[in-house]
Amino acid sequence: MFGLPEAAPAVLYGCPSVPVGTRSLALETTWDLPSLGPGATANIDVTVPGARRGDFADASLDTSSIAFVLDCHVWSNNSVRVTARNVSASTVDLAATPLSVQVTKRRVA
Repeated sequence: MFGLPEAAPAVLYGCPSVPVGTRSLALETTWDLPSLGPGATANIDVTVPGARRGDFADASLDTSSIAFVLDCHVWSNNSVRVTARNVSASTVDLAATPLSVQVTKRRVA
């Protein structure tokens, strides 16, 4: 077997487009959520180069509002879908807010 990760073929570290030893991909963008009534949802698809279906994804919305629950998953290759759901009892309308998305490459066993 190979001693150093940079000496290993691309197939051994998971993804040829991700540098050797890198398992985390990150992206920041702005999301202007629409006005959401109680229980309503909104989706945004963001491009994260190198993300593949089956990778782990997480998202964070830079707001102090506790009215939202975020769900995040790799929708297709290079594309992550973030869903915001209003869990409060009232309609919420936020201004454009920074959105951070992080994808962690799964380990190939």
